[in-house]
Amino acid sequence: MKVFDEKHIKNIVLVGAHHSGKTTLSETMLFEAGLINRRGTVETKNTVSDYQDIEHERNASIYATPLHTEWRNYKINIIDTPGLDDFIGEIIASLSVADTVVTVVNGRQGVEVGTEIIWNYIDSYRKASLFVINQIDHPNLNFEESYKGINKLVGNHAVKIQFPVKIDGAQGIIDVLKMKLYKFKPEGGKPEKLAIPKTYAELANSLHNELVEKAAENDDELLELFFEKGTLNEDEMRKGIKAGMLNHELFPVFCVSALNDMGTGRLMGFIDNLAPAAIHLKPELTIEGQELYPKKEEPTSLFVFKTLYQPNLGQVTFFKVKSGEVNLNDKLINSRNAETETINQLFIMDGKDRNPVNKLVVGDIGATLKLKYTDTNDTLYSGKDQITLKGINYPEPRITKTVKTQSANEDEKLNEALKKIHDQDPTVVVSFSRETKELLLGCQGELHLATIDWTLKNVYGVEAEFSKPKTAYRETIQKASTASYRHKKQSGGAGQFAQVHLKIEPWFEGMPEPEGFNIRGKEVIDLDWGGTLVFYNCIVGGVIDSRYLPSVLKGILEVMESGPLTNSYIRDVRVMVYDGKMHAVDSNDISFKIASAHAFKEAFMKANPKLLEPVNEVIVNVPEEMLGNVMTDLQARRSIIQGFENGDNCQILKCQVPVAELFGYSSDLRSITQGKATFKSKFSCYEPVPANLQSQIAHQI
Repeated sequence: MKVFDEKHIKNIVLVGAHHSGKTTLSETMLFEAGLINRRGTVETKNTVSDYQDIEHERNASIYATPLHTEWRNYKINIIDTPGLDDFIGEIIASLSVADTVVTVVNGRQGVEVGTEIIWNYIDSYRKASLFVINQIDHPNLNFEESYKGINKLVGNHAVKIQFPVKIDGAQGIIDVLKMKLYKFKPEGGKPEKLAIPKTYAELANSLHNELVEKAAENDDELLELFFEKGTLNEDEMRKGIKAGMLNHELFPVFCVSALNDMGTGRLMGFIDNLAPAAIHLKPELTIEGQELYPKKEEPTSLFVFKTLYQPNLGQVTFFKVKSGEVNLNDKLINSRNAETETINQLFIMDGKDRNPVNKLVVGDIGATLKLKYTDTNDTLYSGKDQITLKGINYPEPRITKTVKTQSANEDEKLNEALKKIHDQDPTVVVSFSRETKELLLGCQGELHLATIDWTLKNVYGVEAEFSKPKTAYRETIQKASTASYRHKKQSGGAGQFAQVHLKIEPWFEGMPEPEGFNIRGKEVIDLDWGGTLVFYNCIVGGVIDSRYLPSVLKGILEVMESGPLTNSYIRDVRVMVYDGKMHAVDSNDISFKIASAHAFKEAFMKANPKLLEPVNEVIVNVPEEMLGNVMTDLQARRSIIQGFENGDNCQILKCQVPVAELFGYSSDLRSITQGKATFKSKFSCYEPVPANLQSQIAHQI
């Protein structure tokens, strides 16, 4: 297979809302370039990119799929992505390695919620971007509204390169960069190139002049030239457009009919000529603090952006060559674990098809099989100096469910399957809660969860059950109390004897030392589950030998791991052990551990115990007209609204919400706002449970 040099490789990612036409566009690009002889469709389940069974079942992209095409001696690597933000991990990973983002807009629907959500990520990456308004031959096309929506999205930095027209009943596209009319046959394909009709000449000239001005604004030399001549030629305009794209300040807008192959060739030509190659990009700063230049003369470095497990193949590792070049049988070092990997196989992937190559140069995207020590986000490198590239920052889970098998003997199978699912999609987070004894699965939404369930059943043969997790409460006290306990046990020989007197108080940062006690020792313990235990030795006269105090502390800690109210962890308590008794023969460590545990539990129940619940900080991005409904729902969830900010085309609402009230929030918010609102949630603190709920919760547990 042909190997392209670094100047002739362009990496694009197709993004956009659900059903905007990304997969159809990628299929048409492959067909137009002659890499496939027949175009598949999503409906007939035979496209190159949507090849997995679950994608056929749902008639939608679930995974990001790398493809490639060739157009006029350029190689264009294409990554086709899902349109639903439940699969945002696939989109973010693809954005991380693309050099140009192509956002596809459904010309009938305009800029949709999905487009806005994805744009926020594109904007954070500051990638060169262009927009494609699709379905220009549809009778319900609304091109101008779509363009207005794009300009609103990007802050009036969009500029039309093309606009659609009807010429004698045929579909046409007027290109104001080339100042040509492309007239298409009903079946699309290669257009007839014509002069712009007089009917559209004034509009075309106006848009051409606007394009000239926007191109000139991005380069000081061009700006001077524009003031001098009053215009720019086509090559000068290209230079200015490219500079604006690289600066993330100019966003060209094209129009196509992906379904009927209209405008695709011109789009690919623009990508060839103006979209940046990797070598045009600024150097990346490595974790080690060095600048890594995208040049073939540099040491080899690969960044792993995607892992896939395929039947009969095993692990497929997708990477981008960030510097140097990679050859078959190269030995590279994993910067995370210092293990050496051998690149025994090297491919360009087109969906499920593998195209073997012997070499890939800087900027190219490829894949290899069966690496032993490498995961997503890893860097492989050659040379004496370590190279570690910054990893992809994945969003936190938005929903969490417990997951368990229907049969206990399948637990190991479930764990292995979930590890592979996480490796493929790091937005799937699996953890085990020590306190609730539950296996927890976090993901991005109900649809995301449904695909995980499907994968467990159909790929790994595991029947799993998902349910609401238990809430991880904490217990503490609100006043001081004292208690004593005598443990005595005789059983023939040496018995057991210990007596412990102690006082407990609520602990808070900076509180004064306890009064009325002869403090002989103090131990401050930062508890693994949060909070603090302060343990004072206030024994006078040796009534309890110092060698038994560790056992006294151990007994207290055992109770704190399973509190009397709800079996939850106890936190923020200080304990003064001030008296007791021991026996020369019968006292031992176990006796003092038992006595202190009973004394602490009794004192705890007399100290007005209080249940604390976990509270999350929740940030909701919501259209202003839907803010009232969202607030009403949040208030019903016992939330505390902390404030608002004006965002781009939305209101940003910040609040504190008890975790117990967040179950189902992802689905409810989507329903309330027709999918137009998004939210992020992360742990904030523990707060007291309202008194009217505490006894109810305690009885339930």
